[in-house]
Order: sequence, then structure tokens, then C-alpha cells
Amino acid sequence: MDTIYALSTAQGKAGVAIVRVSGPQAFDACMALCGDVPEPRKAALRILKDADGMRLDEALVLTFSDKHSFTGEPIVELHLHGSVAVVSAVLSYLSRIPNLRAAEPGEFTRRALENGRLDLAQVEGLADLIDAETEAQRRQAFRVLSGDLGRKCEDWRQKLIRAAALLEATIDFADEEVPVDVSPEVTSLVNSVVASLKTEISGVGTAERIRTGFEVAIVGAPNVGKSTLLNALAGRDAAITSEYAGTTRDVIEVRMDLGGLPVTLLDTAGLRETEDVVESIGIERARSRAQMADLRVFLTIDDVRPDIDPEPEDIFLKAKADLLDDPAGAVSGKTGAGLTALVEQITKVLKDRAASAGLATRARHKQSMERGVESLQSALSLMPQGEETADITAEELRTAIRALDSLVGRVDIENVLDEIFASFCLGK
Repeated sequence: MDTIYALSTAQGKAGVAIVRVSGPQAFDACMALCGDVPEPRKAALRILKDADGMRLDEALVLTFSDKHSFTGEPIVELHLHGSVAVVSAVLSYLSRIPNLRAAEPGEFTRRALENGRLDLAQVEGLADLIDAETEAQRRQAFRVLSGDLGRKCEDWRQKLIRAAALLEATIDFADEEVPVDVSPEVTSLVNSVVASLKTEISGVGTAERIRTGFEVAIVGAPNVGKSTLLNALAGRDAAITSEYAGTTRDVIEVRMDLGGLPVTLLDTAGLRETEDVVESIGIERARSRAQMADLRVFLTIDDVRPDIDPEPEDIFLKAKADLLDDPAGAVSGKTGAGLTALVEQITKVLKDRAASAGLATRARHKQSMERGVESLQSALSLMPQGEETADITAEELRTAIRALDSLVGRVDIENVLDEIFASFCLGK
């Protein structure tokens, strides 16, 4: 592969800027810049010079061998002073070294995948970790990056390889010393994987919401204080408020961190009958977004509820607590009455849902697991027919293995044969 380089920290002025070089000639580039190559994984202070001996910077230099680097290749990291001019000078000099080129977007991580340092799910976890804005997103992304999903896939894989190996043994090695009836063990292994897959599939929706953010819609009739409540929750004037009904014509979104969870609050148009064309469009959008939201906060006056079917965990509060004789069960964005209790209630509902999140976080993961379950259920339906359909059953298991391996980007049919010979000593 080419040797690549790039600035690995953010563009612009900073205390420290890190330039990373990865590839077979990374140490040669280090020699050209520093005059020597520091011992791997031991930081060393060096003067960086260009080809004419002119000083570029004084930097902390770290080197990593291919067995201990992020990409699986020799890596050099140059911890520079975070000056735009310094970074530009170092990158310019690297560009003039033969066989070095600027890295493409994501190329370091792609090399880590190609060199077996990360699996495909871990790559996605790394992307999520970089994008994480809240504590829940950080924890979830780090679990995936740490390889938890890959290890679970490996457990499923080994069980299915074992099941397929048992079936293959009955087909190809009927005269050898193999179990007479392998169906009980095969059925047990497949059922175990199916149950685990279904549990993981059920948690994808919540895990994906943690990754992308929950949506909470504030719903009610015109002029009940929805926009005022949104502004109070956001701590700023995100929505225009006035005493005139129908002020909000579109869905206004505010991103927040509630208890470590990413939450987008939606201020929707007041729900009422109207002949105003623009307002009617806003009302239709409000209904649609409210119905799709994860949670709805209904603001009511005189216990009149909007004509949107509520979900069991939706929150109902009386509007404009500051104007009521009895403010129990009410909220006011104007005075802040009931605001803390509302935030706590929203947070509790969403945290309870987040507790059911699995390791799989994307629609791609869910689709792969669903394909696996479909093949495994087909295999289970063929099991009662015994040896007559053993070859078809084995193929369904192999299809399931391939579907699950798409999570981590690996398929290896030879492992089925390895399992057969290891278990039944058929190569003697």
C-alpha cells in the first residue's frame, strides 16, 4: 500500500496538532524529518527539519510498529505546535517525499479494517464515538468499538458452524464414527442462536434512537404556551411567541441533552380547524411529526385533548400553570412552574426505554440479523425430515452464517470442515 499522511486533529489554531503518517515508508519519512526513528511507543522530542535543513518545528514524535498500531501498519505521529503555519509547512514537506500521498477521508480506518485491526461493526462504532454528543451515545459507541457486537457475532457463528458441521458429517461421512442422530444438538444450537438474535433485534430501534436522538413533540391547541414551554426548556428564544393563535406555522426543533440522552424537542403548530392555507400545512406537519415522535407532551386547557391518539407513556399536563388556582399537574413556560418535574418525567421515560437497547445500532445490523433468523427458522422447519433434507438444512445454516458475517465482514466456509475434522477425527 501507499504511505499516507494527514492532519488527525481539527483544522485551525490549537495548542497541539497531530499529523499521522501510516504505511510501509512511514519510518523513512520519520527519518527524513527527524534524522532518526524513536523507539516504538516511546515518545521522543525531536527537531523537525526539511530537506534544506531548515527547522520546521520542535515536536513530540511517537512511532508504532505494524503489530501495535491502529492501522496495522507502521505509524508515525508528529505532535506539533498547533500553528496553522507549522502544520502547513510539515504537510508541505511530507508531500514532497517520494511515495507519500495525502490520505483520503476515512482511509486510516479503512486500512485498520483491511488489516484486521477492526471489524466492520467496530468501524461504525468508531464513527459513532467521534459523533457522540451525549454520555449515552459515548457509552453505546464505545461498547461497539470495543468489539462487544463482534464477540457476540463470533459466539453465534461458532454455534452455527458446529451445527452445520454435524449435518455435514452425516451427509459426507456416514460410514465414520459420528453420532447417529445429530438433530437434538443441532436443534438446540440453532434455537439458542435464534433466541439471542431476536433479543438483539428487539433492541435495535432503541439503540438507533440513542445514536440519532429521541424526538419529543409538544402538542396542543393554539396559544396554550407550547412555544413558550419550548423556549423555557431550551433556555433560549428558539420559537417566536405571541398572544395571537397560530403563530407557529412549522415544526421547530431544539436539540438537548437530557440525562445523557440526545433529545430533540419539537414545537408544533397548534391543532385546530383553519381556513388559512399556510397554517393548515403547518397543522398537518404537526400531526405527522407528533405521531412519529418517540414521546408526546400534551398541553391541555379545560381538559380538552387534541384529536391525536396518545401512546401509553405520553405525558398530559395542564397548560399555563401561572394562571390556575391549583397548579397541580400543570406547567408554565412563563414562570417555570412544573418545568423541573416535566424534565424529570421525560428523562425517566426515555431512560427506561434506553435500558432495552442492544449492541446492534443500525438498520444494516437489523437486516442482517433478520436474514439470519429467516434462514435459521427455515432450517428448523426442515429438521424433522431428517437425513432426507440434511443438505438443504446445512445450506440454510450456511446462509445464516453469511448473513451474520456481514455484520463484521467475514465469511469462511473452510471453518465448517475444520470443525468436522477437529470433532470427529475424520482425517486419520
